[in-house]
Amino acid sequence: MKKCDLSDVIDEIKEMYNVSDEIFFTKPDRRMPSRNAIIVILKDLRNIMFPGYFTDGAQTSIDPTYFIGNTVLRVEDQLTQQVRLALHFRDCGREGHDHDSIDQHAREVASAMLCKLPSIQKMLYKDIQAAFEGDPAAQSKEEIIYSYPGFFAIWVYRIAHELYCLDVPLIPRVMTEYAHSRTGVDINAGAEIGEYFFIDHATGVVIGETTKIGNNVKIYQGVTLGALSTRGGQRLAGVRRHPTIEDNVTIYANACVLGGETIVGEGTVIAGSAFLTESVPPHSRVSLKNQEVNVRQAAEESFIELA
Repeated sequence: MKKCDLSDVIDEIKEMYNVSDEIFFTKPDRRMPSRNAIIVILKDLRNIMFPGYFTDGAQTSIDPTYFIGNTVLRVEDQLTQQVRLALHFRDCGREGHDHDSIDQHAREVASAMLCKLPSIQKMLYKDIQAAFEGDPAAQSKEEIIYSYPGFFAIWVYRIAHELYCLDVPLIPRVMTEYAHSRTGVDINAGAEIGEYFFIDHATGVVIGETTKIGNNVKIYQGVTLGALSTRGGQRLAGVRRHPTIEDNVTIYANACVLGGETIVGEGTVIAGSAFLTESVPPHSRVSLKNQEVNVRQAAEESFIELA
């Protein structure tokens, strides 16, 4: 076997760095935000929204004003740093790229995000209520906060969505992919989701970027709210390509609702495994036609037919 010349390997890899500055970060200003730091920010925010659930409980003996204030100041500092990195990463090399203006903008974004925390917290309490009322297996609201993967994914989404609306690059995606990796629920930060939202059993749910979901919507595992086609690639960026789900809709397991022009009317129920690419009027019942299950017992030749 011919021995590899490592100096040639090094030269070839280094040469690839010149192919694209967008892929290889050879400029000192082009640093990615820290994924670990972003996750720490999420954990700090969770601790002040739900004190005592995810730590050793020490903060319950501390004055709430001090605990919340200390944590918020830490988050403000860390979030400012990560937003600054994200903005420099996106804008490096662009005309008008200015360090001072980006630093100021990062501070303004962090402040605006923190000002949203009370309204996010109130929205999350409504999501908890929806989960408790929608799941007979839930023994308490505390159980939902502490252990439900669907609620965890919704909580992360609501934080990430505010940063998305503030036009922060990278960080919202890092947040929602963190939730995705932990729960199997993929909610794009750009989706618009109303009050009292509940994902039952969670795993395998996909909600696309331009999806709009109203109030009191319940979906089950494996549901996809997606695009009909993404063959247009980047030409579709910013184009409405995911469905609208109106108020009081229930979508059962493994159903797919696709397309930017697809509207599911208020009060509709979509059966499991349905494939929907057209709008349906309010208060509809959508199901597969002519489903049939055949059951044959091992000791018998006859079939039991279930329509």
